[in-house]
Amino acid sequence: MSASTAPAKAPLNSPGRVIAASLVGTTIEFYDFYVYATAAALVFPKLFFPSEDATTALISSFAVFGAAMVARPVGAIFFGHLGDKRGRKTTLVISLLTMGVATFLIGLLPTYFQAGILAPILLLALRLCQGFALGGEWSGAALVATENAPEGKRALYGTFPQLGAPIGFIIANGLFLLINFALPHPDGPTMQSEAFLSWGWRIPFLFSSVMVIIGLWVRLKLVESEAFTRAEKKGAISKLPLSNTLRFHWRALILGTFIMLATYVLFYLTTTFALTYGTTASDATPGGLGINYTDLVLMQIIGVVFFGVFTLISGPVADMIGRRKLLIGVTVAIIVFGLSFPIWLTMRESQLFTGGMTQAFLVIGFTLMGITFGPMGAILPELFPTNVRYTGSAIAYNVSSILGAALAPIIAVALWSKAGGSTWMVGVYLAFAALLTLISLILVKETKDTDYNAASVEDENLNRSRVVETVA
Repeated sequence: MSASTAPAKAPLNSPGRVIAASLVGTTIEFYDFYVYATAAALVFPKLFFPSEDATTALISSFAVFGAAMVARPVGAIFFGHLGDKRGRKTTLVISLLTMGVATFLIGLLPTYFQAGILAPILLLALRLCQGFALGGEWSGAALVATENAPEGKRALYGTFPQLGAPIGFIIANGLFLLINFALPHPDGPTMQSEAFLSWGWRIPFLFSSVMVIIGLWVRLKLVESEAFTRAEKKGAISKLPLSNTLRFHWRALILGTFIMLATYVLFYLTTTFALTYGTTASDATPGGLGINYTDLVLMQIIGVVFFGVFTLISGPVADMIGRRKLLIGVTVAIIVFGLSFPIWLTMRESQLFTGGMTQAFLVIGFTLMGITFGPMGAILPELFPTNVRYTGSAIAYNVSSILGAALAPIIAVALWSKAGGSTWMVGVYLAFAALLTLISLILVKETKDTDYNAASVEDENLNRSRVVETVA
């Protein structure tokens, strides 16, 4: 066949475009999420949930934070259905827009002192929109990365959307720090200013609109992956992705959910809970470490650098030795780390020593986080065939967010209070979550050599039924 008569090859996404689209979008999505998480710990208890009991206000704030996790599986089902039927590109654009608009509007909300009970209700509604959007974001970004990856490099490419988490964290918290420093500080530059509490906290939410425009520009340039296009041409697109996932891939769904559990719990303990515990005065009930906000956020940013580095390192390692073996090793390490919480998070006579041990805790925790989070971008999508890959990986990822992320801050604060200010029960909670993850990893098969274009059970049944109908 001559070059002039050969069929035109479908356009492919360049490596740079794939990396940019998967990384930029998730960076923006996680930035939006972290902005809320930081405000939930520092600002919202005072502005939206005022109470004489500080612990009650904090738990109320975290409850709304966790409510978004409940909305995430709903978003996973919606965007999964859309992504498995219409393609990955459309869902990524819609999810990014939804997240960006909701975050921007949070920056315009009246407080409880201005609008009464309406203020926390509106905050909850917008928080649910954030969760709904994030329910479809991660899986779409992971699929864009892994379905366009060169052979033998799926785990490496799968780390690029994962890098959005540490990068988004650094941008969000760095912006909070810059704003706090720039505002007047009657009590000293390391303390939280009244101006920050009054209006400064709104700036990071409003700034998200700039980042969304950049993200949309990158994502609109994408073309559909070859894996999805091939499935579409074969007529293997599932009419009911959710039904087929639950019917044919329920085991992968359950295992994927619990494989992600320890990662979620670890992450929210080293970010949201650590920020709350670390900045609570040591003589408060329950006691904390008494580290000022600025210092602790800087310490977290240092830890998150390790998060990003080890996320990227985990990809080539998972491609070389396999996802399962790497994740089993790091999950055992997370169990040990959880049981060692009191060693790191205890008030010492020397504030310098307390700060040093807290920094070590954050570095170790975020390092483990990078190693366990990086391979998730590959292993969860690899558990499912092309025509239900978006739905399956999205539901597993986001149902796990309810079990892990939604409950982690609330459970941690309750256990911390119950233990009289000690963190040993919080550490046991992490170890238990990691044990469930370890069991799931032992039960799952290695996915490193999974054929991304293999026909699923429902594909085969669909093709057989079409043959029968044609013959009839």
